[in-house]
Amino acid sequence: MASPQFEKFLGLLRKQPQSDQVDIEKMRVFQDRVGGKFPDGVVGTPVSADGVPAEWIDAPGGRQDRALLYLHGGGYVAGSIDSHRNLTGHLAKALGIRVLALDYRLAPEHPHPAQVQDAVKAYRWMLTQGLSASGLSIAGDSAGGGLTLATLLSLRDQGEALPGAAIAISPLTDLEGTGESMTTRAAADPMVSKGALLEMARMFLGDKGDPHDPLAAPLHGELSGLPPLLIQVGDAEVLLDDATRFAAKAEAAGVDVTLEVWPEMTHVWQASAGFVPESDEAIAKIAAFTRKHLAV
Repeated sequence: MASPQFEKFLGLLRKQPQSDQVDIEKMRVFQDRVGGKFPDGVVGTPVSADGVPAEWIDAPGGRQDRALLYLHGGGYVAGSIDSHRNLTGHLAKALGIRVLALDYRLAPEHPHPAQVQDAVKAYRWMLTQGLSASGLSIAGDSAGGGLTLATLLSLRDQGEALPGAAIAISPLTDLEGTGESMTTRAAADPMVSKGALLEMARMFLGDKGDPHDPLAAPLHGELSGLPPLLIQVGDAEVLLDDATRFAAKAEAAGVDVTLEVWPEMTHVWQASAGFVPESDEAIAKIAAFTRKHLAV
């Protein structure tokens, strides 16, 4: 049974109007406004990751020889470093390593493949900062979760050394919304609708984009050779099947996949870390997984 804190959070979510229409400017302002701030002791240092705006996020006592590249959500049209300060700050504290939050380019101004190009560029830049691939992880939520998986595919296909682990939170892996949960979880999901997802996917792909391109929709990729993956998804979100179908396909391809389906949880509930017990528990599991595979 969900905690009282989560039920209060859910009540606030349900008061927010939901629409299949996407107002990009309102979405960008809203996400940045509710992104929170770093937990006590966590600091951010702006940096250019080979031309991509980014921020090193450090918690007291965190290791400097291990790092996590974090790719924010926002449907590829919104989100930023500011929109995810609470989440990335709690990750830095729990993992005990540096987090590099990335401001990759957004659609529709910059359609696919700009986002995966920026993520790959930032990953390569991290390797020039005295970090080894085995000491790196990539993580992201929602569209950033899909971008995490697409980045792994791009790195693998280019013959790059892959990170030691990766984490996808409520990942968007199918740009056509074909999963059954788009219907079966529609009434339960207070944050995401199929119509809005399809509209953002259209902006992301642009006029010439292919919804079956694995670097845009990783569910369509050939998944062998990927590093150990942790996928967390809520049972009360329309993207449930985006996560479960990808996990099943990756496992069939021989990938070490840990899939966690959290009862009653909604889209990217981890963002409420510090306020909701289930969010803290999910981040603790991310930390344990990451620390194990990066030998922290």
